[in-house]
Amino acid sequence: MIRTAFILAAVLSLAACGEKPQTSSGAKRDTPAYQGTSNPYSAPGWTAGDKTSWELHLKARGQNSQNEYNRVN
Repeated sequence: MIRTAFILAAVLSLAACGEKPQTSSGAKRDTPAYQGTSNPYSAPGWTAGDKTSWELHLKARGQNSQNEYNRVN
């Protein structure tokens, strides 16, 4: 009786460790990144759908803010 209760408790506790199903509520990657976003926090000066503007902003971001050699403390 105690053994059955222990096995049942072990099975029930391990059942909670299952992976949740992944739904498609995340970002869709079927369009290029430069096509735009629906959020209002995009970089100022960037025009949605302009690939050249997108590439220039990525280049400037890499050189100005994410390059440790250019940063001055």
